[in-house]
Amino acid sequence: MALVGLAAAPAAAQERRDHERARAALEAGQIRPLSELLSEVERRFRGRVIEADLDRDDGQWLYEFKILPPNGRLFRVEVDAATGQLVRTFGPVQERGTAEQQPPASPARPGVPATAPSPPSLADRR
Repeated sequence: MALVGLAAAPAAAQERRDHERARAALEAGQIRPLSELLSEVERRFRGRVIEADLDRDDGQWLYEFKILPPNGRLFRVEVDAATGQLVRTFGPVQERGTAEQQPPASPARPGVPATAPSPPSLADRR
């Protein structure tokens, strides 16, 4: 039981440092608030964000979002934390609108109505 407590202590300390780094970057204007970017990601992609991580890669702050779509095939997106621009994606990405769009209806032929008239009823024949 004591080993579990010892293993959890470094993880908690790392999480605290990560939180402090994120707060400092936000206060310095280097990144946008997570809540703003989270809203944008959820509007753009199908599914629910189940994890978000902030990392600094070659001087650039990046948010990585793990998204679970309705089909259950997890995918990830990396977003520039300062601008909100999509940097890269991993896995079977599902953007809203692309999978939900219906194919356009075929255009009617010239001179032919788009809907055919209904056949005459028996009452019309009298």
